[in-house]
Amino acid sequence: MTTLVIAEHNNENLNDATAKAVTAATKLGGDVHVLVAGQGVDGVAAAAAKLAGVSKVLVADDAQYAHRTAEPLAALVVSLAGSYDAIVTPATGVGKNFAPRAAALLDVQQISEIIEVDSADTFKRPIYAGNAIQTVKSTDAKKVITVRTTAFPAAAQTGSASIEKIAAAANPGLSEWVSENLTKSDRPELTSAKIIVSGGRGMQSGDNFHMLDKIADKLGAAVGASRAAVDAGFVPNDYQVGQTGKVVAPDLYIAVGISGAIQHLAGMKDSKVIVAINKDEEAPIFQVADYGLVADLFQAVPALEQELTKIGL
Repeated sequence: MTTLVIAEHNNENLNDATAKAVTAATKLGGDVHVLVAGQGVDGVAAAAAKLAGVSKVLVADDAQYAHRTAEPLAALVVSLAGSYDAIVTPATGVGKNFAPRAAALLDVQQISEIIEVDSADTFKRPIYAGNAIQTVKSTDAKKVITVRTTAFPAAAQTGSASIEKIAAAANPGLSEWVSENLTKSDRPELTSAKIIVSGGRGMQSGDNFHMLDKIADKLGAAVGASRAAVDAGFVPNDYQVGQTGKVVAPDLYIAVGISGAIQHLAGMKDSKVIVAINKDEEAPIFQVADYGLVADLFQAVPALEQELTKIGL
């Protein structure tokens, strides 16, 4: 069996999600190859070649892959699929965009957001916002799989795979990149941060999120938010953690003023340590929290900041 992992990157750096997808791919058995599609991606390819378990890196360096729009990337994957038994990609925005198209073109089902590999054809995936785990078995000759990367550790950087340049596939011409507007921040990216401080509706306003900014800066953390806070306009939607936002699993997740709706818990309950601050002692967030503080956040957060300052942070 041979598996092709589609690398997640920004043309300059390899995203940690790729290393986690490689770990999932190695559990399928057989060889693992990585496809790096982009523009000016030699550095990304070199990083992918270092991932343990990878035997070959394919590099498609072409302007049509610079932004990894779904249609050109799906066409490339389909053109390579004949040599592979499985196509694996992280369940990121890029992966969720092109993978269904590739699956449709290959006339196979997509197996979405797996969290465990039982065998080469049997997988576990969460359903009902993570309240149940479904075991699925696929009889398709080729499998298109997206991986929930919070469920797998990153592959070690001990490999030495060969790197092979390949030609670009024909561009279907169905989409065109126009522009993007990204939030710029010196903080870690939300899905890869080791510590996350998130705020909910209890923050009451966007201005009050600056309280969390101070804590995050001291801890070197990312700042997240519940959907309620995003819908209220407190923070941009790229802050959103949850079933319809970003799924995270940091070493430490601090939930401030978040009640713990099931949609939010689905996106963060795999965090290693969860700390909750909420004045409602009946808030559902306390059911998953390792440490809970029933308190007014407008008193607790400044007190936490003072304590962090005392220890030199």
